[in-house]
Amino acid sequence: MEIEKKYLINLELSELSKYNNDKIVQGYISTDPVIRIRQKNQSFYITYKSEGLMIRNEFEDEISHKQYESLKPKINYNLISKKRYYIPISDTLTAEVDVFENQLEGLVMAEVEFASEEDANNFIAPNWFIKEVTYDPMFQNSNLCKQNNINFLK
Repeated sequence: MEIEKKYLINLELSELSKYNNDKIVQGYISTDPVIRIRQKNQSFYITYKSEGLMIRNEFEDEISHKQYESLKPKINYNLISKKRYYIPISDTLTAEVDVFENQLEGLVMAEVEFASEEDANNFIAPNWFIKEVTYDPMFQNSNLCKQNNINFLK
């Protein structure tokens, strides 16, 4: 079970270099249901996600580089490339800040995962979180992969 909220943020990108980060490239074999392949640094995964916005089931398995490469030609739409930074925002919560590249360059979004729905509903966002987009399907990565440029935000 994945319980997460998403936010557009206002943060100086130059400040991100002090945080741990991962390079992520992902594509969608299907967007309905969501079946995603992902390269995270030198590891590879296939993920299934159920319907939902804040709460949904997620099943992820590690796959080999060879399996990833064999599935890559089967993706629909665009590959998403991003750098993910991990910023602690409390003793128990971390903001995963995604800085998108290529066709989505300019989009910067934070995700926060919670242990329970109650925790998510009681969350008070830091002041650099400027707009919650949890319930806007446009900001799900499975929809962002369909965009050819960041102008869709305007």
